Amino acid sequence: MINSMTGYGKCSTGNNKISIEIEVKSVNSRYLDIAMRLPSSLMTREYELREFIKNRITRGKLSVSIQVKNSSDGTDAPLLDKEKLKSFITLIKEIKKTAKLTEKIKIEHILSNRELLEVNKSDISDEEFELIKNGLETAIKELKKMKLNEGTELAKDLVKRITSIEAKLNEIEKESALSVKEYYEKLKDRIKMMIEDITSYNDRLEMELAIIADRAEINEECVRLRSHLKFFLQSLEKDEEPGRKMNFLCQEMNREANTISSKSISTKITHNCVQIKEEIEKIREQIQNIE
Repeated sequence: MINSMTGYGKCSTGNNKISIEIEVKSVNSRYLDIAMRLPSSLMTREYELREFIKNRITRGKLSVSIQVKNSSDGTDAPLLDKEKLKSFITLIKEIKKTAKLTEKIKIEHILSNRELLEVNKSDISDEEFELIKNGLETAIKELKKMKLNEGTELAKDLVKRITSIEAKLNEIEKESALSVKEYYEKLKDRIKMMIEDITSYNDRLEMELAIIADRAEINEECVRLRSHLKFFLQSLEKDEEPGRKMNFLCQEMNREANTISSKSISTKITHNCVQIKEEIEKIREQIQNIE
């Protein structure tokens, strides 16, 4: 069964020392793209967390937010780095002097520099990191559950559209058998009206008309289109990551529909081809959201 690339997962966990809030959001992306918001205490573990996610998610643009707070006092109050503050003020004074500025140093100038503030929190221990990974696992499972639910609805819609294309293709095949013969007879009658004595041209006429009728034959294109529809449904049911394969099949289906339309001598067939191409375009929009 297919999975959507859109989903959301959340987990709240912790112990007697820390509380952890984890959120994972996913939207469409051609590749796996992970954006992470981590506390400073987890920065050294970012690579491990990314690898942890890559082993569980294959495609999509992920936004991962992990918040860690002390359970003891419930706050992570920042502390002022006094040495950095002194250096920063000295730098501002030099800039003012060099640029001949008279503006006074304001509190917002200092607060805008986040490097002057440090979070009063020790590094995450291995035990706490395992707790975070377990919470991330839970959030990813929720994300996958939502992606599967959305994927199930996507699959229903895709099957419905493939069925619609098959119905149009059936109409095209029926119309094709009649239209080629009808076109052949109309051409023959029109030429008879133009040439009084058709007897001397009869053999040549039959051959030319046969060539014209053969060029209007669309049986091969219909067979290939039907084959693409079959492979599409098989991919939908069996492939683990069908998105790219389905996109390729859509290109091929559109190619066959274009060829049928260009060779067609029937207005009804042309209209059916237009409707088939509309369905293919809708399918292509849908499969952009398939993992």
